Amino acid sequence: MRIAVIGAGSFGTALAKLTAENGHDVLLWSHSKDTAQEIESKRENTIYLRSIPLPENLGVTTDFDAAINHAELIVSATPTQAIREVYGSENRAAKINVPLVVASKGIEKKTHLLVCELFTEIFGESKKKNLYFLSGPSFAREMALKMPTAITIAGYATESLPEIQKVFHNEYFRAYATADVVGVELGGALKNVMAIATGIADGLKLGSNTRAAIITRGLAEIARLGEKLGAKPMTFMGLAGMGDLVLTCTGDLSRNRTVGLKLGQGMSLEEIQSEMRMVAEGVPTTESAYELAQKLGVDLPITAAVYHILYKNMPARAAIHELMGRASKFE
Repeated sequence: MRIAVIGAGSFGTALAKLTAENGHDVLLWSHSKDTAQEIESKRENTIYLRSIPLPENLGVTTDFDAAINHAELIVSATPTQAIREVYGSENRAAKINVPLVVASKGIEKKTHLLVCELFTEIFGESKKKNLYFLSGPSFAREMALKMPTAITIAGYATESLPEIQKVFHNEYFRAYATADVVGVELGGALKNVMAIATGIADGLKLGSNTRAAIITRGLAEIARLGEKLGAKPMTFMGLAGMGDLVLTCTGDLSRNRTVGLKLGQGMSLEEIQSEMRMVAEGVPTTESAYELAQKLGVDLPITAAVYHILYKNMPARAAIHELMGRASKFE
């Protein structure tokens, strides 16, 4: 199968490598000429996946039309806040009439749209059946190193999910399927907020008890918002919920946990972001999730605490103190 992967960051490159190694003819689109030239000449993405060779049947281009014209299937791995620009400009969405598997995680700022809602708005209801969403515990570097990984793919056209699974499935990468698109998307978005929270606690050296509490009560928050939006509760017990949450909140490769860790150690958000080359989706998602919860009347206390630390300059210890001072309640 001919596949185009849109986005040459760490996850896009890892997915391009995975599908190429599965025998597909893969063309990776990069918005950066320097990245594309480096991949072409060195067979390596030294910025995002250093020291990991890329297969010869993985091509690279900076021509978006060339990428989508190549494709019988598209894999999208662009940052959430760039999706509208990438697909909404130059009538690009109208040119795409093949299945599209989205690996972005987050909530769009201002509109508060989940990624699935954003793609549906851009592409239109008539193309909804072509949209699939990949999420779950999957660090790009570990995928690229062929460490055993299991993820979930959600789709509106459930009858086509087995064919989409086959594209990714191999001896080290296992793809499960579900019809719960909203649950998968919400789990993938909010786990990044909780990773910032656990990172803050770790930066403050508050110990394992605190980390476990944040992860567990964070899952309760995700499920609470999910119920309001029509997700299936059991989705949050699976790979796209608890699985991704645990990985992102505890793994050293987590960009969002790293942001929280440095905040807890006293750095400002501006200082942290100036040092990072990769996007920490949890930062804009925190603001979007907080505003969405306010609009829907859903109580998300950990999300609110992270929001006030990131955007209202609230000291981290004060936010923790406020959380612990909340009234007692049944679990």
